[in-house]
Amino acid sequence: MAAKEQFEEEEKKRKGNFWIWMVLSVIFRIVMIYFPNLNLSSRPEVSTPLTSIHRLAEGYWLKQSSMSPYAGSMYHGSPLLLSLLGPLTVRRIEGQPDHLLCSFAFVVADVLSALLIRAVGQNLQRAYYRNLRLLKVNLSKNSEFFPAGDIASLVYLWNPFTIVACVGLSTSPIENLAIVLTLYGASKGQVPLAAFGFVVATHLSLYPIILIIPVVLLLGNGLDAPPRKLFLQRSSSRVVVGPSRDSCSQQEEVINQSEVPNGFSLRPVMYFLLWVSLFSVYLLLLCGVSLKQFGGLWEMFRSTYGFLLTVQDLSPNIGVLWYLFAEVFEFFRDFYLIVFHINILFMITPLAVRLHHRPLFLAFVLLSISAMLKSYPSVGDSALYLSFMGLFVYELVDLEFSFFLFCGYIGISLLSPVMHNLWIWRGTGNANFYFANAMAYACFQIVLVVESVSTMLNHDRKLRKLSAVKLS
Repeated sequence: MAAKEQFEEEEKKRKGNFWIWMVLSVIFRIVMIYFPNLNLSSRPEVSTPLTSIHRLAEGYWLKQSSMSPYAGSMYHGSPLLLSLLGPLTVRRIEGQPDHLLCSFAFVVADVLSALLIRAVGQNLQRAYYRNLRLLKVNLSKNSEFFPAGDIASLVYLWNPFTIVACVGLSTSPIENLAIVLTLYGASKGQVPLAAFGFVVATHLSLYPIILIIPVVLLLGNGLDAPPRKLFLQRSSSRVVVGPSRDSCSQQEEVINQSEVPNGFSLRPVMYFLLWVSLFSVYLLLLCGVSLKQFGGLWEMFRSTYGFLLTVQDLSPNIGVLWYLFAEVFEFFRDFYLIVFHINILFMITPLAVRLHHRPLFLAFVLLSISAMLKSYPSVGDSALYLSFMGLFVYELVDLEFSFFLFCGYIGISLLSPVMHNLWIWRGTGNANFYFANAMAYACFQIVLVVESVSTMLNHDRKLRKLSAVKLS
């Protein structure tokens, strides 16, 4: 009884500490918003042609002036963002910083994303320990509940990438909220919510469409679990086998088989596809009405998805495509466009086959790959996959090169503005300075993804060995 009361006290204290850190993160963001002369919204690491608030304000002004928001090749985002955030860009509060209302909207989006990530982590942690109990495997001498959801949520809130994306008036927090909402709905089995988030995320940025694989696996298989054959092995080994099978042995077999996770369920997947179709039609109708006088849906597709896939704007960013397509011969441009975009799709199938039993971890891997290879990446994309990595702190505790990667991310973050300043403002460097920094950043992301997948597979092998020892 005393141990139970002590555990409840520690749980309350832990929850209290979480809310304190969350409130502090909100206060810190508000202070940074009021801090003068930061000019983060002009940084290429923060704002891209798709996420810049200045481009959104320009598109809204064009629309209010009865012109197409896509005229002049400034705005390339969703017309719905113009309706939601556009009015906030023109409203001013006397004596307050410009775009203050937009900043508050991004703070709210960050808080909602953090809360949803925390809920996903709590569900994932409960499922993880339940599966370990079924396998009779104990990986830790301390059975205390490890708050992976709290850690992932705080990583998202206090990640410098998340903070600068919020304070720098990037629309990345809105895109991240849609992606988190998709995975939260899928992990909870709430099909309409997952479909709504998926449609919105895909509409805002085309790349989240690759998340359809982990979402389908989440709805069909459930949350991350050890490979199903481990449960089948334990279930079959505990069944009494003999010349005569009495009622007791049959009852034991039924009980053991009930412990095995269910196989793939097609019904929620079909519901998901139905809801996606309904939301997509409704969203296209809204966009068509919004752009009825400005070229309709074809103009939107050409200026958003077409702009994204053809990499028309070669302004510098933290990715590598801008430099490549600035240097490549025009004759080979289409070839390299196909190669880079297909490269993302080629990775989906082998990863899905190998990690089908861990759909949330698969989502983390796919988010990391898309943040590396997308046309116009920003630090907001990295903030999202780094927070999802926090959901697997226990499985990735043996991650190699963790200190090296940590220092690498810090070094790249500090060097990026320095290299940009030497190239653009001081004129003592050239584009190779900034591109070398972008290449190093891509290399660190590649190492992170490869080592994370390797560590997770080693964790599954460890479970297999421990389960085999328990059976012998």
